[in-house]
Amino acid sequence: MKIGKIEFKHIAFLAPMAGIADRAFRELCVSHGAAYTVTEMVSSKGLTLGDRKSGELLKIGDERPTGAQIFGDDPEIMARAAIKCLEYNPQIIDINMGCPAPKVAMNGGGASLMKKPELAFEIVKAVAEAVDIPVTVKMRKGWDDDSVNAVELSELCEKAGAAAIAIHGRTRKEMYSGSADLEIIKEVKRAVGIPVIGNGDVNDEQSAAIMLEKTGCDALMIGRGALGNPFVFGKINAYLDECRVLPDPSVTQKMTTMLKHIEKIIEYKGEYTAMREARHHAAYYTKGMRGGAALRKEIAGFEYFEQLQELAFRIVKEYE
Repeated sequence: MKIGKIEFKHIAFLAPMAGIADRAFRELCVSHGAAYTVTEMVSSKGLTLGDRKSGELLKIGDERPTGAQIFGDDPEIMARAAIKCLEYNPQIIDINMGCPAPKVAMNGGGASLMKKPELAFEIVKAVAEAVDIPVTVKMRKGWDDDSVNAVELSELCEKAGAAAIAIHGRTRKEMYSGSADLEIIKEVKRAVGIPVIGNGDVNDEQSAAIMLEKTGCDALMIGRGALGNPFVFGKINAYLDECRVLPDPSVTQKMTTMLKHIEKIIEYKGEYTAMREARHHAAYYTKGMRGGAALRKEIAGFEYFEQLQELAFRIVKEYE
């Protein structure tokens, strides 16, 4: 699997998720086998105006190869933002044409670009001409069921210079409800000559194999399936590469990984911010455990890392 001249060891990628796929989580997922990661989406306007937060989102550590994802609806500003991204040494520039969030999609960016194929073409062309690294596009099936145009848009993006397409098999209107449409991913793969990355409902070895078999895509992008579960990458790699089924992680492994994850967030963002983000992550790491609702309620009140440590030790003692 290659994008441009970049070769990947495996084909299980981490999806760019706002508020989730920060540097700490990307590094964690790479340590568990993710072959590629993408930063949280960054506003092209904010980045070109020197917004500090936008720059923070683009900081990349050892989790390489990594792409920098930008969003916006102005070709010139997007091109300038892509050039600005190069200061952070990403291997790829990714253009967001799939975000369904109202604050993005209702302001011209993200999935709303699927309603404006000509503008999308101009954006990809401007960005591809502005930088000397591969440019990719992440999109959805379409805006709604009456405007499914992923094939048309993918062909335009390829003509504009895109080096790969990642497609989530849901429309913007569907958000994350229902099931991902694998047929549309298959149609996109047939229509273009560049790599296609399938996204949507991949959360274990079986769903990964089904995505590959039914779509013929070149790689997989895992989003929600990795929440509280960075182990999914290693399991998919073992299954696809060696036909091995790895055991599910033990409670001790889950709690150890959770603490390592939050420690990294503390290192990069400080304890105050990290512990607020920890509430969300810990809810996923403890999902399915006895008394899950009570655990989540307890975690929601945590202010200090020591509290999370004590909870983790208590959970391990209870289970093992």
